Amino acid sequence: MKSSKHIVVIGSGFAGLSAACVLAKEGYKVTVVEKNDQPGGRARVWRQDGFTFDMGPSWYWMPDVFESFFTLFGKKPSDYYELKRLNPAYRIYFGKDDVLNVPGERLELSKAFEALEPGSSARLDQFLKQAEYKYRVSMSDYVFRPSHSITEFIDFNLIRKSLKMQLLGSMRSHVNRYFKNPKLRQLLEFPVLFLGATPQNTPAMYSLMNYADLVLGTWYPMGGMHQIVKAMVSLAESLGVEIRTNTEVIKIEVNGNLVNKVQTGKGDIKADMVIAGADYAHADQQLLDKPYRNYTAKYWGKRTLSPSSLLFYIGLNKKVAGIQHHSLFFDADFEQHAKQIYTSPQWPEHPLFYVCCPSKTDNSVAPEGCENLFFLMPVAPGLEDTEAIRQKYFELLLSRFENITGQSIRNNIVVNRSYAVNDFKADYHSFKGNAYGLANTLRQTAFFKPAMRNKHVENLLYTGQLTVPGPGVPPAIISGQIAAYEAIKYFEK
Repeated sequence: MKSSKHIVVIGSGFAGLSAACVLAKEGYKVTVVEKNDQPGGRARVWRQDGFTFDMGPSWYWMPDVFESFFTLFGKKPSDYYELKRLNPAYRIYFGKDDVLNVPGERLELSKAFEALEPGSSARLDQFLKQAEYKYRVSMSDYVFRPSHSITEFIDFNLIRKSLKMQLLGSMRSHVNRYFKNPKLRQLLEFPVLFLGATPQNTPAMYSLMNYADLVLGTWYPMGGMHQIVKAMVSLAESLGVEIRTNTEVIKIEVNGNLVNKVQTGKGDIKADMVIAGADYAHADQQLLDKPYRNYTAKYWGKRTLSPSSLLFYIGLNKKVAGIQHHSLFFDADFEQHAKQIYTSPQWPEHPLFYVCCPSKTDNSVAPEGCENLFFLMPVAPGLEDTEAIRQKYFELLLSRFENITGQSIRNNIVVNRSYAVNDFKADYHSFKGNAYGLANTLRQTAFFKPAMRNKHVENLLYTGQLTVPGPGVPPAIISGQIAAYEAIKYFEK
């Protein structure tokens, strides 16, 4: 071991595991402490009666980020799991007998656009060429900056590139400039749902997500998304990282302007550096004494959060014909649902929802002859969450699913578990029960996000979806890398 310095990482989500691996490779002693009974943060797994459910992320986008991460250690994803590209990538239901399969192959995609809007395939080429530029610039020039201040971005070359990135225009206006067909517009606006804001409030820069979606493709790691967690845990442990589960941090103890230990329910752990990969608002407001907090409760109260989710993990004792691995049910008014998430937060009247059926691709996640379903409905964070409300929406989503797909599943449910706002709070100390972190609005991008460094404590850093670069699995992996590099810089000073 090159260094006697001990770094404690709070939380074993993608950001925490990423930071731990990079630091261990550099020779630091690293201990990861995890509140729950298994590593992975929101990417936990739940098994019941032969069914295996990914509890959190279910989309594998931006495969280059995973490749780049494992390359740091002389590895590649295929050393740990088998990836399969989905084709079609996903299906959108606009109503009964009104379906759009989104091809995973470029030529098929152009044909699908032409069928809905003659002449649109040429505009799709232009749109995706711009999206690729934004993706390449973001992944090379923006995303690995710690965003401590605006000075990191005062660079003539970067400013020139930024003008082409369309930071100020909205995603809605950008898409509308190219396409008139409402179905194509919804298809291209869909990825920003993962960014936690409406298309009107998301910078046009994020059309880079369309490149990730339609060009880089939608993939699936055989065995489930938790295979990525298993891979990162295996890598971390091979590098000497100690991972302690069922170990909740109660307090980050500061002496002067330095952390000296973390208090857990199982005793104190001395630390020369702490990287908080737990929910940032929780770490800031609950784990630190007031003089050492980066922000006030009022500051957190004013942040625009991504949605929470109402989830149902459902096991069926039969197969369901016709649905795809990923299905989006856009048979309701998107604007109305978005308004009831962001503008006037309330349980939605006519929600859009998403269904994942990994057993269409992977026989290992359900018993033979059975189907594994994951229903997700985005909702505003901080809502009242009761069993009665969950049951109401369970019935509503089931009825919609059955009506639109023309298949009955109600009497074939053998496993059923719900998960919502209260669970996000209880399991992850998630601020207001949000599911994805901060919304990626312009005022919450780069150096406008909660800072990675603690302003009062020299050896305390934050990582994960509430700081740079933002929400999502690939950004969380990158966030962990950035935090690790910042920790290394601190010790090399």
